[in-house]
Amino acid sequence: MPHAIPNWVIFTLCALFFGSLDTALAEEPPFHPPPYQLNRADEDYRYLRDPAQRTDFWDPIKYVPLNESGSWFLSLGGEARERFEYFNHPNWGQDPQDHGYLLQRYFLHGDLHMGEHVRLFTQLQSSLEDGRKGGPRPNIDEDELDLHQAFLDLKADLPGNSSLTLRSGRQELAYGSQRLISVREGPNVRQSFDGFRLIYQGEEVRIDGFATKPAESNRHVFDDGPDNTKALWGTYAVLPFPLLPKANIDLYYLGLFRRKASFDQGSARETRHSVGARLWRTALPLDYNFEALYQWGSFGDGDIVAWTVASDTGYTLASLPLRPRIGLRADIASGDEDPKNPDLQTFNPLFPKGAYFSEAGLIGPVNFIDLNPCLDLHLTDHATLIFDWDFFWRESTRDGLYNNAVALVVSGKKSDAHYIGSMAQAQLFWDIDRHLTFVAIYGHFFAGRFLKEASPGKDVDYVTTWLAYKF
Repeated sequence: MPHAIPNWVIFTLCALFFGSLDTALAEEPPFHPPPYQLNRADEDYRYLRDPAQRTDFWDPIKYVPLNESGSWFLSLGGEARERFEYFNHPNWGQDPQDHGYLLQRYFLHGDLHMGEHVRLFTQLQSSLEDGRKGGPRPNIDEDELDLHQAFLDLKADLPGNSSLTLRSGRQELAYGSQRLISVREGPNVRQSFDGFRLIYQGEEVRIDGFATKPAESNRHVFDDGPDNTKALWGTYAVLPFPLLPKANIDLYYLGLFRRKASFDQGSARETRHSVGARLWRTALPLDYNFEALYQWGSFGDGDIVAWTVASDTGYTLASLPLRPRIGLRADIASGDEDPKNPDLQTFNPLFPKGAYFSEAGLIGPVNFIDLNPCLDLHLTDHATLIFDWDFFWRESTRDGLYNNAVALVVSGKKSDAHYIGSMAQAQLFWDIDRHLTFVAIYGHFFAGRFLKEASPGKDVDYVTTWLAYKF
């Protein structure tokens, strides 16, 4: 007969088992600090009041308590980006050939919280260019040292965990997928605005109302005032869309004034109104982003009637190696129908992201049709390789080709061709750790009939790579 197991052995094994189980249940998952935000003013470091969550090297300066309760505190931070860029046949051969150039960008900010209802945020920026033939491009390459953001928040608590905040001063604005209002992250000099914003934040709804002027991007030290020739105002709401699972909808009105606006038709005073909606979902496996917008107003003695429709749809095959996402972007924006008629049908993207179709920034979202199939491969949880091929046509053959700043690049008066060309790209995005990011991009633009008839029409090779560090 087998020997009975002694009671003390059974007791010891039970004690070890239940003790280890109790320890496992008591252990909390490791704390992961939140990622840095595109607009550093959107970060909140009040979680560092708990010493157990201070795990990062920079945490001592991210939360510096100024009173005994810690409700008054200072947070400091910054970032640096070193970027190399090269074009072969810039602007399809219209600009001087370069041999590659260096773009440097630095930010330093301070965020002072004076209790739960008063806040002062300031941010300095320095953007430098070195080695570009023809010197820095206006407004986007160089701004030696200037005040990028400086605003005061006054916050009031409302019933139901909601709040109302008045933000006054210089600030970044970014809404939706940044097709219309953006911080302009791609170019070396980011965009900010001077003015007022009223922010309602509910549990599921956010509504912003704002009245601003864009800040200038002059080259030298502390010389960026408000651009008094332009104004931007409007309201933007984000709320859930219960008719579709895990969907949201943005509804907005935007107003724009430009004292001197230039299109292929000519130059005149522009007042433009935009109303639009954006339906979007980020949950996997199906993600989508659909947007439609209508514009009206005046351009000189003529009337404005313009529009755009944009889409981005993707499906992620999470069970396959590299978790591929297969996507298709398709967009269209109106162009002018007759340059001899004072009425204007050219769509204006207002203040779009600088890298709208690509970091090369060759084409802006004005008078165009594009189809862009893409494939995203997740090499790791922190590295993504993207392949895409974008095909471009003019929506109207009576209008020209514009860049992201709504500046005419190639007049439409020299060709009646629709097809502009196509651009194939390979892009690598690698978040090395929480602080350090590496990006490398190669693109080749194949010039189409319109560019060959209306410009030198040479193919463009584009290479850029950068390393960015945030703290």
